[in-house]
Amino acid sequence: MKRLSLYMVDIGKLVLLTGILMLFACQPENKKADEVQVVYPISGVPFNEVHIKDKFWLPKIETNRTASIPAAFKKCEETGRLDNFLIAGKKMDGPVKGEMPFDDTDVYKTIEGAAYSMTTFPDSKLDAYVDSLIQIISIGQEEDGYLTTYKTIDTTKAPAGWCPPGGRWEHLECSHELYNSGHMFEAAAAHFMATGKTNFLDIALKNADLLVSVFLQEGNTQVPGHQIVETGLIKLYLITQKEEYLKLAKHFLDRRGDNTHRELGGPYNQDHKPVVEQEEAVGHAVRALYMYAGMTDIAALYSDTAYQQAVDKLWVNVVSKKTYITGGLGARHNGEAFGDNYELPNLTGYNETCAAIANVFWNHRMFLLHGDAKYIDVLERSLYNNVLSGVSTDGTAFFYPNPLQCDMSYHFNRGATLTRQPWFDCSCCPTNLARLMPAVAGYIYAHKGNDLYVNLYVQSSANVKLDNVSTEITQTTDYPWEGNVKLDVSPEKEAEFSVKLRIPGWAENRPLPGDLYAYENQSESHPVVKINGETASFSKEKGFAELKRRWKKGDQIELILPMEVRKVKANEKVADDLGKVALERGPVVYCVEEIDNPEIEHLVISGNTNFSTRFDSELLNGAEVIEASGDTNDKPFTAIPYFVWNNRGANKMKVWLDAKEN
Repeated sequence: MKRLSLYMVDIGKLVLLTGILMLFACQPENKKADEVQVVYPISGVPFNEVHIKDKFWLPKIETNRTASIPAAFKKCEETGRLDNFLIAGKKMDGPVKGEMPFDDTDVYKTIEGAAYSMTTFPDSKLDAYVDSLIQIISIGQEEDGYLTTYKTIDTTKAPAGWCPPGGRWEHLECSHELYNSGHMFEAAAAHFMATGKTNFLDIALKNADLLVSVFLQEGNTQVPGHQIVETGLIKLYLITQKEEYLKLAKHFLDRRGDNTHRELGGPYNQDHKPVVEQEEAVGHAVRALYMYAGMTDIAALYSDTAYQQAVDKLWVNVVSKKTYITGGLGARHNGEAFGDNYELPNLTGYNETCAAIANVFWNHRMFLLHGDAKYIDVLERSLYNNVLSGVSTDGTAFFYPNPLQCDMSYHFNRGATLTRQPWFDCSCCPTNLARLMPAVAGYIYAHKGNDLYVNLYVQSSANVKLDNVSTEITQTTDYPWEGNVKLDVSPEKEAEFSVKLRIPGWAENRPLPGDLYAYENQSESHPVVKINGETASFSKEKGFAELKRRWKKGDQIELILPMEVRKVKANEKVADDLGKVALERGPVVYCVEEIDNPEIEHLVISGNTNFSTRFDSELLNGAEVIEASGDTNDKPFTAIPYFVWNNRGANKMKVWLDAKEN
């Protein structure tokens, strides 16, 4: 079949494949989707039940909706990612298009982001466009449910030449067949939840049934080379209650590191020892973090103490020895991998955007499992720094790695570039951002019994169903630029329950759990809580201020967090940071750029350096700026939030600055 003719329909910046839509008149009957969540001790309030109104996140979510998602769809069209489904289904002629064996997933992840976006911002034209893509995907699926287009098209060739060619399930350590399935499952679940339609879900279930047949019933002993199928299968299980999907997710994890029937893949893809025996984060960082998220799901669903103990140990290792101050993970470009303990180079640090996103996924699960604020502390650090640095302020250019230094000689971004790029041959990071941004609201609130958790401080509102009452909670704040948060609590009737406010670790002189980082200038200010204008005493449990009382409509809480400029020093075992300090304010890590500081190579911080801050509404869509001054030996300088660096052209940048004794 010749290439399908496409024509453009103006819906802002979105390109519609309406020509393809006309080819398919039949649509599955819509079904009402029930709320589906993993059964954790604590339940998150779903993002579609939280209404964000704030000046920080809402513009970024809107930019993702109007710029990032349309741009990703357009790139999927231009690069042949959609054509591959049509070629696989023999509706087009030609060889495989694209460079990577996982190019299919860029379509899936962008659909997932669109589904989340449509849940919050209904869009009939986007809905129709996504349906057209799902029809194209269905063409590429084989009769028994198999769906990896490059293998269906030609088993004698492999994209990029980095995995030997072969038929189904051959060279699974690098073929990405199960990785493709995992992202499809997650996207199909999101689309079903957003629309109630089963057209994508049916494709996913057909593929999942094939996996059950091959790996559970027929005894194929291989495991995924790149993890994520585990969390995808769990999402399908939660929708269908088909136990085989849950069993297969656990099967893939249980068989990892088991050399009884196959040769192990080694540390690179965490296949060097059984997952419950792993204590150190090693190998490809994104693979590891997706696996840890799946392990945490299994720990919750099965009440499995071995899995829980394993993720607890791995978390301690990651946070206390392998996390950058920006919340980034992955020290090495070679293998996109974790380094040794305390190996955290700045210039050559990798910190893949996808790894920071996976870190958010994992730490949210860890919070739901344990109810400790320290996991949200880590989530927040990754979210406000490494995740946001991955995308330009206009939403159309991206970092793959996110280093903490740029010297204009070491070309750090994938493809040997010094600036964000609109796309990559391996474009997992842009499409991963597309699916994360519209779901940020889901990390703000949670509940358990008669406890209402406030995890992130974002101007927003939600109606939360506690055991004995439903209550609306509304936040008013300019966080992260300001530390004052007002929360209006309006239960439908007067009732006793607890509001649990996270007291961020940074507000109590602790950048991260453990001793990897510490503040050089300890704050003497403490968080203050007021209820109806009166200072309130509170007990703390697992990092939360617990406010238990009979609440009634009109009650107001005020949380005041100290927002001083803090000097961070790293553990002396981190060789690259010896004799240096970094700056942060609230949850935001700062950097200096040469465009503001021509003498960037000679900037020094001493005990005499004074800091002041100001909000610059004209700078990079509005940002709080740090201005430093000191004695005659210190050069005055300006620092900006790390996440907005490189938006004014390529130039030198540093997070860690030389420090000197008084």
